[in-house]
Amino acid sequence: MEPPPQTVADICYELPPAAIAQHPLPQRDAARLLVDHGSSLSHSRVARLADFLERGDVVVVNNTRVLPARIPLRRASGGAVEVLLLEQLDERRWEALVRPSRKLQAGSVVRNQAMSVEIGEDLGEGRRIVTPEVGNRRFLEVLGQVGLVPLPPYIEQQIADPERYQTMFGERPVSAAAPTAGLHLTESVFAALHAKGIEVATVELAIGLDTFRPIAVECLDDHVMHSEWYSVPEVTQGLIADASRVVAVGTTVVRALESWGRSGQVEGRSNLFIRRPFEWSVVDLLMTNFHLPASTLLCLVDAFVGPRWRQLYAEALTNDYRFLSFGDAMLCPRKT
Repeated sequence: MEPPPQTVADICYELPPAAIAQHPLPQRDAARLLVDHGSSLSHSRVARLADFLERGDVVVVNNTRVLPARIPLRRASGGAVEVLLLEQLDERRWEALVRPSRKLQAGSVVRNQAMSVEIGEDLGEGRRIVTPEVGNRRFLEVLGQVGLVPLPPYIEQQIADPERYQTMFGERPVSAAAPTAGLHLTESVFAALHAKGIEVATVELAIGLDTFRPIAVECLDDHVMHSEWYSVPEVTQGLIADASRVVAVGTTVVRALESWGRSGQVEGRSNLFIRRPFEWSVVDLLMTNFHLPASTLLCLVDAFVGPRWRQLYAEALTNDYRFLSFGDAMLCPRKT
């Protein structure tokens, strides 16, 4: 067996720009699905997900919604500022990515037509404490009017319908990015799962900073994961206890479930960095999109399937699968 990845080079591959999906497909569940059968591979569609699962399985999804968290503002001098809300800290304050952070002193106020934002403490790496002000109006209402969907930087243009960067089952708007594997799921997929005796359960994980940032250190031991809030509801705990297999839809679900499995805490903050060697306790199968090179998400996939991920990714590239947030998906069992 190959040794676990130790450096960024160990989790890199060549991703042609043409393979990066720039827009969602017209039909969500028309996304392609590369299915790993352990010793062989097959090609299908997400619409047929139920065909590859069994009665008694539990499919777990992350049901958070994405905040329209990218806010364009201006300084008093007229210079452009962008605030990307990452996480709410209390009733007024947020942690945010601010550009250009270095040009803004603590106490600076930036504005647009509907809100002002006071720039506070510098947390490093472009992160600041910010305090938005919208007067007597509801903050989320104003944010919905002036905020933009925080698409990843490799998506070159805003999409026409912001709901296509939301899952069809999202509830609370607490994430700074979409749980992208869940973007493929439709009522038709859920109906097929139900008809086969496959339960669907939910977790919450508020997706944050590490989704936006590639690993910036050479040695993986030196990478520091930013923590994210998660919750595993009681009903989900019960379904998992009775499940034949647990199928995680997306890496964020994996992080929530394995954080619970490792700590015993059903709710809290997790900075779990999943990479080989990793002792799995909950998840048996993973449905996930194809991820950026040199990312913590690819480390997680490597921990789940082992070095075989390179064969899976090569197969996907050879067969013109679409990569990253609006791309296609794969379904793979955990390496035992």
